Amino acid sequence: MSRTARDGDVVRDLLSVAALLEEPPLARLYAYVHREGPATVREAIDALDLPQGTAYSYVNRLQEAGVLAVVSDEQPREYEAVDIELSLSADRGERTYTVAPMLVDAVGRRDGNDDIDTYTDRHGIAGLATALTYAVARERGEVTHQLMARDLDISPLEAEVILGALRPVVHHHVDVGVEGVGAETVRGTNDS
Repeated sequence: MSRTARDGDVVRDLLSVAALLEEPPLARLYAYVHREGPATVREAIDALDLPQGTAYSYVNRLQEAGVLAVVSDEQPREYEAVDIELSLSADRGERTYTVAPMLVDAVGRRDGNDDIDTYTDRHGIAGLATALTYAVARERGEVTHQLMARDLDISPLEAEVILGALRPVVHHHVDVGVEGVGAETVRGTNDS
């Protein structure tokens, strides 16, 4: 494969993931299929309370983006989520952000969770990714909300609220009983 084709694939992947991070309902559908395994559009409609036309439109967009794949051509078709792991370097390589299903799941919960929505509005997607890192560490007993507040220069109340809101996301994606937070376990976090 030529360098240009690979670069085009990287740009396509980046744009696909960006759409997931910018549109919580789309992220919510991706996270549902990722969480539930192979699922039909009807199952997604019922579970997420989506209008039928919207659900089919989202499934088509996710397929075109390459993050949802058909696993059964029999009717009704079943789809599964393609794992995402996209790392981006910023600030001259000083920070690396990894976007993966856990972060997409958190973004997908913005519509139904005012705490995640407010935090993301204030601190952006990078701030939400950083909060996920702290949420994993907190669930493992490695940090407190006060430490997060001090490190990020936010109020202890804001730290406590976002950590509580992210708890279900963490418990779905990470085995919090395992010691240490490594790149293999924490996905969708800011590694700075």
